[in-house]
Amino acid sequence: MSENDHPVDPVSDAATAASLAELAADIRRWAAELGFAALAIAPAETPPAAADALRRWLAAGHHGDMHYMTRHVAERLQPATLVPGAQRVICGRRNYLPAAAPAAAVLANPALAYVSRYALGRDYHKVLRARLQKLVERIAARTPARCRVFTDSAPVLEVALAQRAGLGWRGKHTLLLGRDTGSYFFLGEIFIDLPLPLDAPAADHCGTCAACLAACPTAAIVAPHELDARRCISYLTIEHPGAIPEPLRPQIGNRIYGCDDCQLVCPWNRFARQTEIKDFAVRQGLDRAPLTTLFAWSEAEFLARTAGSAIRRIGFERWSRNIAVALGNAPKTPQVVAALRARVDDASLLVREHVQWALARHGERG
Repeated sequence: MSENDHPVDPVSDAATAASLAELAADIRRWAAELGFAALAIAPAETPPAAADALRRWLAAGHHGDMHYMTRHVAERLQPATLVPGAQRVICGRRNYLPAAAPAAAVLANPALAYVSRYALGRDYHKVLRARLQKLVERIAARTPARCRVFTDSAPVLEVALAQRAGLGWRGKHTLLLGRDTGSYFFLGEIFIDLPLPLDAPAADHCGTCAACLAACPTAAIVAPHELDARRCISYLTIEHPGAIPEPLRPQIGNRIYGCDDCQLVCPWNRFARQTEIKDFAVRQGLDRAPLTTLFAWSEAEFLARTAGSAIRRIGFERWSRNIAVALGNAPKTPQVVAALRARVDDASLLVREHVQWALARHGERG
């Protein structure tokens, strides 16, 4: 044996494994105390199938104007490059479904604005990051491991990692699904440079169900597990900066921020439970607000009323554009026409274009 060779110490290895298993168990306990519904551990590697799917999705142009998706492909395919030395990804799940006006009832009333259930409360980026950071602080008190927190704030394929960790499987609508919780939850990650014990990946339980594909108002789910963002209402009302394509405007209905249709019809969401997290409670009555009321907001009112909300990031112009489309899809009433006419000379060319379209839908001229 050379001086550089070291004999294997099975006792030491067993002690290390036991120590890591104990730490993983403590992390789960701390996460539960911090309000996480579930937590699981995956290797800091993108599963090959997810990497191939990302490449095909980008090659097809299904990312639309989300150019950041192409700028950081390497990081998405090699998660460990985000945190040198990272060996594991701790994936956490927090339920967000608030006590709100029934989604189906709001969608059935074209005079009301529909806001995706995830955006009715406080901005989840802030909520999850704060809780994940508290979890990191507890880990740091136990070990000098290097950690970094992510909450949809970096090039991380969080659904693929969460599926590999065992938190659920990727549904045909591309969202993560859990057998005991459905899909109304947020994901957050902690990258760590310790070889914590891994959890088993989740199996797919969609079977032959295709309810989400049939329910999509704009046929954006072009195939199981494949979404063309350019047709997706969530993309069009949130990510897309320009004019909404005219052929898609009627299908948007009264959805002014996001869309939940694929989740509303998913059979697994019969197991979804309302959140107990106060931060995700409905704010500003946005679960049942009249379109005309929201369209009358000034920019100052918009900024004040959406403070701390994920909605604020789209800005007043896109918010107004979206509501103008919804008003064009609403039944013609004196109130609707008056609301549109009040902004026919809006400072934004983008808003004016959508107001004119809406008025034309009602047989009116601007």
